[in-house]
Amino acid sequence: MKRVCNFYAGPATLPLPVLQKAKEELLDFNNTGMSVMEISHRSKQYAEMHQQGTDLVTELLGLNDEYKVMWLQGGASTQFYMVPANLYQKGKPMEYVNTGVWSKKAIKEGKLYGDVNVVASSEDKNFSYIPKDISFNENASFAHVTGNNTIFGTEYHSWPKVPDSVPLVCDMSSHIFDKEIDAKKFGVIYAGAQKNLGPAGVTLVIVRKDLLNRVSDNTPTMQKWITHAEKDSLFNTGPCWAIYMCKLSLDYLKQQGGVAAMEKKNRKKADLLYDVFDSSDGFYKGHAEKDSRSLMNVTFNLETPELEQECFNEATKQGLIGLKGHRSVGGMRASIYNAMNIECVEKLASFLKEFQEDNQ
Repeated sequence: MKRVCNFYAGPATLPLPVLQKAKEELLDFNNTGMSVMEISHRSKQYAEMHQQGTDLVTELLGLNDEYKVMWLQGGASTQFYMVPANLYQKGKPMEYVNTGVWSKKAIKEGKLYGDVNVVASSEDKNFSYIPKDISFNENASFAHVTGNNTIFGTEYHSWPKVPDSVPLVCDMSSHIFDKEIDAKKFGVIYAGAQKNLGPAGVTLVIVRKDLLNRVSDNTPTMQKWITHAEKDSLFNTGPCWAIYMCKLSLDYLKQQGGVAAMEKKNRKKADLLYDVFDSSDGFYKGHAEKDSRSLMNVTFNLETPELEQECFNEATKQGLIGLKGHRSVGGMRASIYNAMNIECVEKLASFLKEFQEDNQ
């Protein structure tokens, strides 16, 4: 078996032990004689696994009984409209910080429901930084931020303050579990799984329970968080395989020492690459400003698109896969999520140094 170093932004690399465990259980889940993809989501065996995954989220994020953990479908893109559908209060604007493509998409959906204020933006410098001194109105329905920006490679390293009456909502799709957070700061956290948690097909949604009853009665049933909260995400048939894979990934994260231990590894991995840029005398130009650099998505440019293509081609030959930047911005990008091992990052750092030596 030959495994490459997979730097794709999503769907992204998964821990090898998780894939091996899933392979072992593919035909016989928990001695049922069936795959988890075949077993009823109402069965005792599935329900136990489902609850274990939920409990692991609660434990690893340090959540208390004030929060409800849900496994939903539709990706973070569906939450772009489910957030305003469930939280908007007439006469109270929804407030967003615009830090890139995904923030813009969320803002667009919010405008379908009511008044939207963009209270801060980094668009003036092509989304190369996280705005500071953000101020939210105490009369806002909610405050929304995108915690990590896969396309531009920026990440919040401290959270904006919000008035006590305003729930802070965060899209954590590409960085959930990458570092320790104080979950009590948030009213809602949502994350598409396919970047830093598991495979595509499931979305983790965490909602403070007092917010579940805000939703209007005339909201469609499946768009109400409370529909899923009251049935422990089993109102309808959920994405059983994807939830199972997330549960295995959460098991692995706990075995590695939890979020605190993973944060140390993530900072070490990111430093390996950023140090290459900072010592390259401008050969590699990181897109993000230093105090906004992402731990998960390392974005950079070379002098010309032709040189970037050559770098990409050479890296691919060496088993360093998925380094091309997002089609909307170009450049290059290394996504180094929790599942990315440090050996692959070291290999990439060495390659980049050698490529600079050969092309200066």
